[in-house]
Amino acid sequence: MTIIEQENKFSSGVYAKRDVAIVRGEGARIWDVDGRSYIDCAAGIGVASVGHSHPAVVQAITQQAQQLITCQEMFYNDRRAQLLQRLANVLPPGLNRFFLCNSGAEAVEGAIKFARLSTGKPDVVAAQRAFHGRTLGALSATHKNRYRDPFLPLVPGFGHAPFGQIQPLADAVTGQTAAVILEIVQGEGGVRLGTADYFQAVQELCQQRDVLLIVDEVQTGFGRTGRWFAFEHMDIQPDLVCMGKAMAGGVPMGAVALGRRVAPLPPGVHGSTFGGNPLACAAALATLRVIEEESLIVRAADLGDYLLERLQAIESPLVRDVRGLGLMIGIDLKVRVMPLVKALAQRGVQVLTAGSTVMRLLPPLVISRQEADDVVAAITKVLRTVG
Repeated sequence: MTIIEQENKFSSGVYAKRDVAIVRGEGARIWDVDGRSYIDCAAGIGVASVGHSHPAVVQAITQQAQQLITCQEMFYNDRRAQLLQRLANVLPPGLNRFFLCNSGAEAVEGAIKFARLSTGKPDVVAAQRAFHGRTLGALSATHKNRYRDPFLPLVPGFGHAPFGQIQPLADAVTGQTAAVILEIVQGEGGVRLGTADYFQAVQELCQQRDVLLIVDEVQTGFGRTGRWFAFEHMDIQPDLVCMGKAMAGGVPMGAVALGRRVAPLPPGVHGSTFGGNPLACAAALATLRVIEEESLIVRAADLGDYLLERLQAIESPLVRDVRGLGLMIGIDLKVRVMPLVKALAQRGVQVLTAGSTVMRLLPPLVISRQEADDVVAAITKVLRTVG
């Protein structure tokens, strides 16, 4: 029985799988069971930012596994304490309390609960095209009907306003609104960027109306956009920041950063059995160190500008727009994207989608310029072939 046959026989069926079995990764490349190499512009949906199996992360995991793997937060722990302080150092002043968990969706769930508890109000306003996760609270903030409809009714009190337009958002915020939750760059929604003017107006609105501003940095955080966090491009200070994906170099981890406007949280109001476990904390500490020591944030900014410029220079009648921030890039097409995704895989490049017509690139921040050039060459050939 092959790997593919074995998974198909026993897996739940909820994932639309590609016809490839990946067994190894290093840097910005992955290999399938037959030994074929791919430039990985999916990176586990933005997880492998420091590259696959980075030696520093592997070493940190190995050493910690030999010492202590799990330690629930009823006890203090050295690795957890170190990580909490390190997170406070990379975030702007005032965002220096953290709830540690296991994923981005879990971080969003925590942020929603903390906002409701802190304000005493129930409602949340999100954006159209938003994606915040698939658990029930996070799914209630997510906008796409394809994700929502099979699970109705969802959590009550959630509404959606057009992304990038302040007046409809202001109209949606009422005296019962606890929080506004937004992505700086809508990932699943098509790699769509908001403007600094918009986010600054949202922040002012939230402060005037006693509403907390939650920024979802699950996909954009930890250097992806050329800053530690994407909200730093917008000159704003959120009240809660949701983190995940790239946080621990491939080990499952998430977190919520809490700002000054969030009321103190009493013991017992929330929790996570595996949240803040020493193994994940060790991996996260190593990941943050790699990002800093290898200057990956500057690299994401510089190489992101280079890759965006080269992709925008492609002449193809199939391309409507190319947009992005750092190494988070979307190619908006006039045709359905999946045939191009499959054609790129045949040329040794794995990419993501962001809706039915947008190709999304989230390569590891360690991708080389030559690998970026190879990606551009492959996309150019595929566009011409399809065209």
